[in-house]
Amino acid sequence: RHWTLLERREIIKFQLFHNALQGPSLYTVKAVLILDNDGDRLYAKYYGDGYPSVKEQKALEKNIFNKTHRTDSEIALLEGLTVVYKSNIDLFFYVIGSSHENELMLMAVLNCLFDSLSQMLRKNVERRALLENMEGLFLAVDEIVDGGVILESDPQQVVHRVALRGDDVPLTEQTVTQVLQSAKEQIKWSLLR
Repeated sequence: RHWTLLERREIIKFQLFHNALQGPSLYTVKAVLILDNDGDRLYAKYYGDGYPSVKEQKALEKNIFNKTHRTDSEIALLEGLTVVYKSNIDLFFYVIGSSHENELMLMAVLNCLFDSLSQMLRKNVERRALLENMEGLFLAVDEIVDGGVILESDPQQVVHRVALRGDDVPLTEQTVTQVLQSAKEQIKWSLLR
């Protein structure tokens, strides 16, 4: 039997509830972050209510960046959180879970995100390419994690679903997207003159 996405989410939520009664869960992500090489936020999505204010989020991001940007390791324990991370050219990718989360599960989310973006950006995973394709990043993260629950860890599936969702954009939204793209191109050419 093939489960619908809604059915899969309900099953995972039930498993999380069941696991919460028994102990730590293997499926919870607290945040997904992408920072530039100065530690500035390019993308951040927080799950739960651990860091409700932007001020708290920025402080956490600064602390994480300061502790990780000069190291070659992939895992850090910081402020009661497990942080897995990866850097590439001028980007730092982070997936954050609580201190009792399984590092391998968090690393699977990180690798799926990075590999999905690598495919979507044709292996050009750097700041400028990412900023030009933010809508793909938003869709990819939504396919990988929903409400802190890990839904997918296969980058091929994520890229396929993002492509399908991109094709399903209603005509009115496509028109707005096309207008924005055209405006972006006109601004770029006017700056180059």
